[in-house]
Amino acid sequence: MAKLWLILIILILLSVVGAGIYLMTADIPAPSQRVEKTLPDDAFPN
Repeated sequence: MAKLWLILIILILLSVVGAGIYLMTADIPAPSQRVEKTLPDDAFPN
């Protein structure tokens, strides 16, 4: 049972490290579409 937990923890750590490396090295473009939304005055209290 202890080996199962050890393997599970190692897999979780490897996936977290792999995801971090991917996010650091991937060239993900920022959103380029402009968003304009008119908010009603009732949404802001005086």
